[in-house]
Amino acid sequence: MARRKEPGVSFLKTNRVKKAMREGRIAYGYNLTFPSPWVIEILGTLDLDFVWLDGEHGPFGLDQLEESCRVAEQVGITPVARVPSIEASTVLRYLDRGIMGVMGPHIGTREQAEQLVKACYFGPLGERSFGGNRGTKYTLTPDPWGDKRAFYREANDNMLVGALLEDQASVDNIDEIVKVEGIDYFGVGPNDFAQGTGYPGQPEHPKVVKAIKDLTGRIRRGGGRMSGDFMKSVWIHDMLLDSGRALLKDKKAMAGAKRKVTSAKAGRR
Repeated sequence: MARRKEPGVSFLKTNRVKKAMREGRIAYGYNLTFPSPWVIEILGTLDLDFVWLDGEHGPFGLDQLEESCRVAEQVGITPVARVPSIEASTVLRYLDRGIMGVMGPHIGTREQAEQLVKACYFGPLGERSFGGNRGTKYTLTPDPWGDKRAFYREANDNMLVGALLEDQASVDNIDEIVKVEGIDYFGVGPNDFAQGTGYPGQPEHPKVVKAIKDLTGRIRRGGGRMSGDFMKSVWIHDMLLDSGRALLKDKKAMAGAKRKVTSAKAGRR
């Protein structure tokens, strides 16, 4: 007999980022550009809210993505990913692995923002397909062939959707993009944005900096949020490099102390 959802019972993990957003507080996490369930497991000992997986630039296969989601759920953090494209079939593969938050790259028009929303949400807001995978609990809950309205509502409530702005079109169309229902937040990819606005390789160019500031202001005035308004994260590769630099700094300090001792001994001879 198929299992049915009992009143008050949740079949999905709570999206900790979306919960923080709704409560007006900051969600803390880290960004992975390479697959490593071991990193997720180790950092699971800390009370972090999310892991952000770079599926656009990172070497994530679907099996690696699924294992990352599985470990994230086991340690109690929310898996979020930047997808390589906003094609519905691509986004669906991420959602079916267990991803609970999607950032869509290169959103430059209202139509693209609407396409992203349709791919991420079940109806009536979107057109996400229901399949027998991790993201839908292998159709074990609720009734696999029966009424799924409660499940759809719960999945939609826990879906986090972000739009990444990286082109001149984003600037031109932001007033319409920000009106799209279902976009929780916006981000700016500074390197691609610089290139897309005519300054390749110059993300710190004064005109690029000003354009990003103006774009951010228009988003907030239009009622939208920026990722930094409720999310704070660090890159894993920066954490590794910072630790390595600290170790080397200690090594140099020890070497310097040793030289001083050697020099002092030589002076007493």
